[in-house]
Amino acid sequence: MIGITSYGGYIPRYRLNRMTVAREMAWYNPVIFAVAGGEKSVANWDEDSVTMAVAAARDCLSETGNDGVDAVYFASTTMPYADRQNAGIISGALNLPEQGVNTADFGSSVRAGTTALVSAIKAVKSGLNNSVMVAASDQRSAKVATMYEMFFGDGAGAVLVGKDNVIAEFTGHYSHSCDFVDHYRGSARRFDYFWEERWIRDEGFARIIPDAINAFLEKSSMKISDFRHVVYPCYYKREHANIARKIGVDPENVTDNMNDVCGFTGAAHAIMMLVSALEKSEPGDRILLACMGQGCDVLALQVTDAVKKYKKGMAISGSLERKVELQSYQKYIKFMELIESDLGIRGEANPNTSLTTLWRNRKMLLGFVGGRCTRCGTAQFPAGPVCVNPDCGAVNSMEDYEFAGRSGKILMYTGDMLSASVDPPAKYGLVGFEGGGRAFLDFTDCELDQLHVNMPIVMSFRRRYVDRTRGFTGYFWKAVPQVSA
Repeated sequence: MIGITSYGGYIPRYRLNRMTVAREMAWYNPVIFAVAGGEKSVANWDEDSVTMAVAAARDCLSETGNDGVDAVYFASTTMPYADRQNAGIISGALNLPEQGVNTADFGSSVRAGTTALVSAIKAVKSGLNNSVMVAASDQRSAKVATMYEMFFGDGAGAVLVGKDNVIAEFTGHYSHSCDFVDHYRGSARRFDYFWEERWIRDEGFARIIPDAINAFLEKSSMKISDFRHVVYPCYYKREHANIARKIGVDPENVTDNMNDVCGFTGAAHAIMMLVSALEKSEPGDRILLACMGQGCDVLALQVTDAVKKYKKGMAISGSLERKVELQSYQKYIKFMELIESDLGIRGEANPNTSLTTLWRNRKMLLGFVGGRCTRCGTAQFPAGPVCVNPDCGAVNSMEDYEFAGRSGKILMYTGDMLSASVDPPAKYGLVGFEGGGRAFLDFTDCELDQLHVNMPIVMSFRRRYVDRTRGFTGYFWKAVPQVSA
């Protein structure tokens, strides 16, 4: 049996009410009032498609751990690197072994997520891999005061494909490819260029998705009524309902397109909707997943009895619950780097990243791996040649010790208005980890007045800096104070 063995999701905590956008920008383009309902998810200033993919993948592995994962497939249309494998960064952040792990990037289409999923299923079916992590993530930019600024949201979804403890068995697949250009983005461009809305809606979503689904049903000799959950991204609310009528599915069996709660998340959206459907599934339920993008992928899965024992992480429902409203449109356009601001003299430093140092310390920087003394059990970050325990002092006794998945608490903190920060004041301090070990870390996803000593934290993989001069993004781990706790 081959299929999905685990799933996870990540939606950034910030949500921007679309009416906030309309109130600020409708003077320029009043038509955006027509789509001003609901809210969209907004990545924090230190997040991008890679960091969100890591968060979704860690959520996917929260119960099973990363043992046995031998491939990472990353799908996105907004990868930070054009010529550095982004999936390799994710693999490093998950602290997967370097030997015997295959990594690959999938892009250039918003159906890259389902394409990666199909490829993972084929890899496991062929025996080339045993357990493949498929992570899809996007952070798409749009020009201000446009319909797509209203539509687009940020997020990530992840599924683990394997043979053991399958909770949703793969039962069929159909794909077709056609160069239907509803939008495009040239290699040197930041924003997508869109054709007329009626073209995208009437000739794209309204034709391609139903045609692909009907072709799959004919090929597999199945009926649409066989499926308890029918999943297909379409950010036009009315057309999403029209597609259901065209394929003859009961509206109650159509998975919500999540437009009102997070917006359209590009290549991640189909996987996120699939995760949302899996959260609500019962043994025996059949799931039909379709995703359009220069063609269409259609996949069928059947939920197994193993779903009864499956312990999910935060997934999509949990991510939606942890929202915080971003009330400032100006803050949003700064986070999205749609305006340029002055970080002051302290923000002018632009040292060249030492690739040799990055290589030698890759486990520490990407995987947040420290050390633990094999003689006395003392954990420390970073690892050093000498144990920090004054009663031990053993030399060369360290074994790898991963801190990324360990909870901790704030021992001290400060807010620094002098340090260059996109979201001042810069917040940082000393963190003590459960099981031992301390580290001086930045805090993110919080406000200064929410912090207090002994507040619990969890770790999150984030952008540490972006070198605009050389086009290099540096990543490290930050502490996320658990404000709700």
